[in-house]
Amino acid sequence: MAESIKNISQYSNAGYSNIAPQYQRAYAVGAALEIITARAASSNGVDLTTEFSNLSKYADQIQAALKVE
Repeated sequence: MAESIKNISQYSNAGYSNIAPQYQRAYAVGAALEIITARAASSNGVDLTTEFSNLSKYADQIQAALKVE
């Protein structure tokens, strides 16, 4: 499993919502970068300019998914 995704998993048990917002964001951006990396390594064509333009959106979506309701 990729490192930033491991970090998010580790904090899910300890309370991801209890860590500082800047660290939450850093983990979300790292996870988004790992997703982009995996897509780029696939056999399908990937436009990295588009992917990096969407980086913030991906991180936003990851953070939203991790929010405890």
